[in-house]
Amino acid sequence: MARSTTKRLSATQLAPVLRDVITRFNRRLRQARPVGELTITQLSALTSLELAGALTPRELADAERVQPPTMTKIVAKLEDRGLIQRTPHPTDGRQVILAASEAGRAVVAEHRRARDAWLAQRLATLTAEERETLHRASEILRRLGRE
Repeated sequence: MARSTTKRLSATQLAPVLRDVITRFNRRLRQARPVGELTITQLSALTSLELAGALTPRELADAERVQPPTMTKIVAKLEDRGLIQRTPHPTDGRQVILAASEAGRAVVAEHRRARDAWLAQRLATLTAEERETLHRASEILRRLGRE
């Protein structure tokens, strides 16, 4: 099998190529989620709560990079569906702590399962060598993504 030659790209040349590929891939992965009543924004906020364990509304707004009034609307919709729960803040009576409810954690898990199934199906079409290359690339991307 003939190997294609790849020219070496500088960091400046690779950045837009990689950004575009990741953006398109992420968009396609999001489309693999189960169709339901949650918007992408609501699911993202719920996932942030599930990952963090518990956050104040302000911390959640900061994590999601939205303004607090926007997060107030998102939280209200998630709370109406029973996907999050509020508890009093342990040290500040003016604040509340938000956490994913059991139902919310189940929704996040179902979305993960659907995306993982879609991705596993796509990965199964690749060669073992291609999957190994992606595994190595995933480690590099993990390093790049560390804050």
